[in-house]
Amino acid sequence: MSLARRELLLGLLAAAGLPVHAQQQHQSDAAKPIRVVVPFAAGGGNDVFARQMAKGLGELRKSGVIVDNKPGAGGNLGTEQVVRSAPDGSTLLLGHTGTVSINPALYKGLKFDARKDLVPVAMFESSALVLVVPAASKVRSVADLVAEAKARPGMLDYASSGSGTGGHLTGELFAQRTGTRLNHIPYKGTNPALTDLAGGQVQMMFSVIPPALALVKSGRLRAIAVTGDKRLPSLPDVPTVAESGLRELAGFESTLTYGLLAPRGTPDAVVRALAAQMLKVAGDKEFQSRLDVEGAVPLLGGPAEYAALISRESEKWAAIVKSSGATAQ
Repeated sequence: MSLARRELLLGLLAAAGLPVHAQQQHQSDAAKPIRVVVPFAAGGGNDVFARQMAKGLGELRKSGVIVDNKPGAGGNLGTEQVVRSAPDGSTLLLGHTGTVSINPALYKGLKFDARKDLVPVAMFESSALVLVVPAASKVRSVADLVAEAKARPGMLDYASSGSGTGGHLTGELFAQRTGTRLNHIPYKGTNPALTDLAGGQVQMMFSVIPPALALVKSGRLRAIAVTGDKRLPSLPDVPTVAESGLRELAGFESTLTYGLLAPRGTPDAVVRALAAQMLKVAGDKEFQSRLDVEGAVPLLGGPAEYAALISRESEKWAAIVKSSGATAQ
């Protein structure tokens, strides 16, 4: 290891709060290859975020960081694989709100609990959803939509990419907060749902941003709100749901948080070292600029901050799953 590389690593470990003897002990860990398991198929937002982080970590560590896509069972197959992996920091999970905070409440009979069997390392970004309607719709605002839903209870169909997904449960949260009754139509994926929405077969959808943005820009869909607590750089003229002016939607927020997690039992020193490296990568301006392409914004936090957020999100979405009766696909 070069002197410059050694000094960089020691600085990162010191920033993570490691004692001097632990810094020396974990110098060799920087050379270990890391496998980041993405529990979804290649090509989606999860995969994009994982590859951005893997690239940055590989450059920083001067070692291999590979992305391994393990789709299946709504993210549970890949998640369980990481849970069962050796707790030595060599295998990490690209976690997000769905797999870590929603699935434990949604799927019955799981042989693991992501909240108990995984250790949060660091979070690095948050993605809002966008509420879209057909371009031909007379609905031009959240207030219009709520008024329409109240005038025609149970008659408005909203699409999602599948039962139990973020889009589905965000629709349930929206209906509960507004006192409306919406009809959920699950699809097998985002693209077919958006295609039917653009064609007017369904009336609304809370969608992940990149595929919806393309249809908004082409004039086939209208974006009326985003579900984060702030407007997005990619949709600066689109208000948040909370900005609708409706009292029942004050503080409304539904976002997907992304981060890395390690198997339970991974040494604290290893977790803190990885967290310091991740946050250095995620704090880079070039890294953050690439998030905007995916409709994401930076959200940086170490093990404690990420654990606290997972706890809050788990409580929130478990309540929505229970009250709505939502089930997995």
